[in-house]
Amino acid sequence: MTESSTPSRPAAFSYPGHGPNADIGIAICHGFTGSPLSVLPWAEHLAAQGYAVTVPLLPGHGTDWRQLAQTAWNDWFGSFEAAYLDLSARTSTSFVAGLSMGGAVALLTAARHKTAGVSIVNPGLSFYDRRVRVIGLLKYFQRTTIPIPEEHSTAPATEDGDYSRTPLAAVHELKKLFNATLRELPAVTAPVQVFKSVTDEVVPPTSLELLRARLRDRVTEVVELAGSGHVATLDVDAPEIFARSSEFFRDHARQSSPSETP
Repeated sequence: MTESSTPSRPAAFSYPGHGPNADIGIAICHGFTGSPLSVLPWAEHLAAQGYAVTVPLLPGHGTDWRQLAQTAWNDWFGSFEAAYLDLSARTSTSFVAGLSMGGAVALLTAARHKTAGVSIVNPGLSFYDRRVRVIGLLKYFQRTTIPIPEEHSTAPATEDGDYSRTPLAAVHELKKLFNATLRELPAVTAPVQVFKSVTDEVVPPTSLELLRARLRDRVTEVVELAGSGHVATLDVDAPEIFARSSEFFRDHARQSSPSETP
């Protein structure tokens, strides 16, 4: 494993492949205001199976909300896309994966590049808060809001930085990312595996409904997570996510032709 910092701090992580799965790459994207720490156990499990895994730290993340407010959705997507293309150039078959906003980033990557498959956990494509409809105007009158509280999650907190406030300018960028992803979903040709928590106080059920409506039979599997909250990769159903996604990657790698290189 190579990493840019210690596991107790937000950092980008990269794991070289080994064994029979060494030539299979998986790029994983963390969520909004999160960091690679939220998906690190997932990455470590896949790396232990021999996959080559990369988990970039997106711009504005792993620092504080003031830095996040200065970044745009294209910065987040561009950072992940670059990590995916680098991994794709070093492996014969490459997948994308993500948590929450990272699910949207992974899907957009799959729409723009020939990935072998997509595995996403509680992917975000819509919002609970109806005020997001006027977020482009609201951000000029209200700079920040409080993060969405989760009452039913047992996932441990991670030290992702200071995101005690959520900048509305960044929420506006998140909305733009969701809209861009929804527009380009028809271009996704790879199989998509979805893990969805039954109780998710951050991403509404409409996100999965939109995904199913626009991808149809490309959504090959939807796994309900009965015991986990939004950050399910750190919650009680995490072992099921790890095992079933590993099986998904292995099975579809056998069926896939070599992935593109930049």
